[in-house]
This record gives sequence, C-alpha cells and structure tokens, in this order.
Amino acid sequence: MLANYHTHTRRCRHAEGSDREFIEAAVSHGMRVLGFSDHCPWIFDDGYVSGTRMLPSDLDGYFTSLTDLKKEYAGDITIYIGFEAEYIPELMEKQNRLLADYPVDYMIMGQHFMRPEPDAPYTGSVTSSEAELAEYVELVIRGLETGKYKYVAHPDLLNYVGDDEIYARHYSRLCQYLASQDIPVEINLLGVKEGRHYTSEKFLKIAGETGNTAIIGCDAHYPSFLTDTASMEKCRRLAEKYSLRIVDYLPGLGEK
Repeated sequence: MLANYHTHTRRCRHAEGSDREFIEAAVSHGMRVLGFSDHCPWIFDDGYVSGTRMLPSDLDGYFTSLTDLKKEYAGDITIYIGFEAEYIPELMEKQNRLLADYPVDYMIMGQHFMRPEPDAPYTGSVTSSEAELAEYVELVIRGLETGKYKYVAHPDLLNYVGDDEIYARHYSRLCQYLASQDIPVEINLLGVKEGRHYTSEKFLKIAGETGNTAIIGCDAHYPSFLTDTASMEKCRRLAEKYSLRIVDYLPGLGEK
C-alpha cells in the first residue's frame, strides 16, 4: 500500500498507540501518504458524551501533535489531517462551527449511526429491515452530495441479513452512485482481518458488476495495522476476484 486514509488515534478511546508510532509504522512499510481520520466529535443537543469518538476538547491536541509531526516527517511521508464522521443532518451545523477554525484536510464518511446518539442503534447491528437498509443508503448518498466527504468507510456497514434480492437492490443503488461520482468503494482491512460482516464478498460482487473502483482502508486502530502485509494482500486478492481496480491515492490527497 502506498497510502492509507483511514487511521485512528487513541483519542477515540478504542484505539492504541501514539501518533508517532502510527507514522513510524507507515514509514517502515514504505507508505508515501498517511491520512489521519479519527472519529470526529459531535456537539449533542442534550450534552451527551460519546465513548467512541474524540471529545471537542481533544481537537487542539490532535491538530497540534499531527501538524508538528507532519513537519518533522516531511522528508519521509506526506501526512493529512482529517476525520471520519457520520452524516447526521440535524447535527451538521454545530459540527461545522466546531471545526471551522481548524485546518481540516479531508473527511471520510463512516455511517455508524443514522440519528444522534445515544438513542440511535449501531448500523452494524444485525437487521432484516428493508426500511433501515433503504434509509442508510439514502442518507449516505445525501451526505456525499454535500461534497464534504472523500469516500465512504466500510460502505456495507449496514448489516442487512434479509432477502438477497433486497440487499442487492439497495446496495446496487449505492454502488451506482459511487461509480457515477468516481468515488472508490473501501475494502476495509479491519473487517477483512477480523472476519467481520464488512467488507463482504456479496457487496464486492455488486461493486464489481457495477464497475466500481476500490481503495484499501486499514481502519487502523493500532500501528501494526499499517504493516499487516498479509491482510493487505488478502484485500488485494478480493479486489482482483471481483475485478475491482484499486486506486492508491484519493483525488487531491496524493504525495506532496
């Protein structure tokens, strides 16, 4: 892998390793680009504090640390500073204000919830509801249409286990939209490595038939994910199996 844009930090409270350790791992693997995309803070109307994402108070440290390291390692690797976030319309204005004064390079969409926490169910939970699948696909497309997100992390996260024809109908719509916008589907290394329901071969078959491109996202919660050549190769073999051309760099986020 020449680039990874899906990298977390311990600020999200379910990842481990220092910022420097992630960068050192990427450099040792020969990566030319490393994008940090930790789970973005939200400002919840009721003051709820999420246990699975950065706090607003973490923002200064996030950008200070990574900006300093970006300069220090400029001769070894290009570093971008961004976020992974859901598209939740009723919370977007507050999030935009929160981030307005920070030099955000990019964002990726990871639609873990479709409504504000804590009442919204995790989209990775098993469901046989076609309505939930349709809502998920619609919300992802609406979010991408804002132009805010470079691509979708684990696009098949909605864990629909009902009729295969229904699964194909709705995920085909998502794949068709991604293809029309030249947005690659992510082959999620964490999901492949741990045998999660994403990235599923059923989804990749649809993407291949649609003519999508693909990008490998390490979803690195540990520095070791950035040197896991065995899992990277498994992701590549999946792309080849379903005739998905892998792209190394996201538009506008290549080497500097």
